[in-house]
Amino acid sequence: MTDSLLASQFAFKAWANAEMLQALAQIDAVAYPAQRQRAIRLLNHTYVVDRIFAAHLEGGTHAYAASNTPQTPELEALGAAVAESDRWYADYVARLDAPALQQTLAFRFTDGDAGRMSRQEMLFHVLAHGAFHRGNIAMLLTECAVEQPRELFTRFLHAQQPQRRSVGGA
Repeated sequence: MTDSLLASQFAFKAWANAEMLQALAQIDAVAYPAQRQRAIRLLNHTYVVDRIFAAHLEGGTHAYAASNTPQTPELEALGAAVAESDRWYADYVARLDAPALQQTLAFRFTDGDAGRMSRQEMLFHVLAHGAFHRGNIAMLLTECAVEQPRELFTRFLHAQQPQRRSVGGA
């Protein structure tokens, strides 16, 4: 994955998360309490894993004992935390060069097992993991009569660069 593609994928992740948060806010908490709770917990799980891997990428530690928190955060607070984390990843990938992406780092999973991955592999894991769980959340939105966000990289690109829609465009 090239540096520019990696940067665009993290921009896409931030955009997709923002759209998902808007959709989550539309769930009727009275009519669908269990689905809403599950959807928020899934998004919180992706946030926690993002922060765990951010710590691994920096060679630091984190305070998480598991891949989710015992308590479910309020949606507004979670949204702010997710947006801040997405900004961190965008800034982080912008600073990396090819040798840094290939560097292999050792770390511990929350279950105590040892792990070793390149920075690029960790970053790809964060992207794939988030996309997987946004898909899970989208299915819950359908159960709650909320329209799923159209999470398409092509849609993101054309929203960011409308000239791509022109015939013979730049």
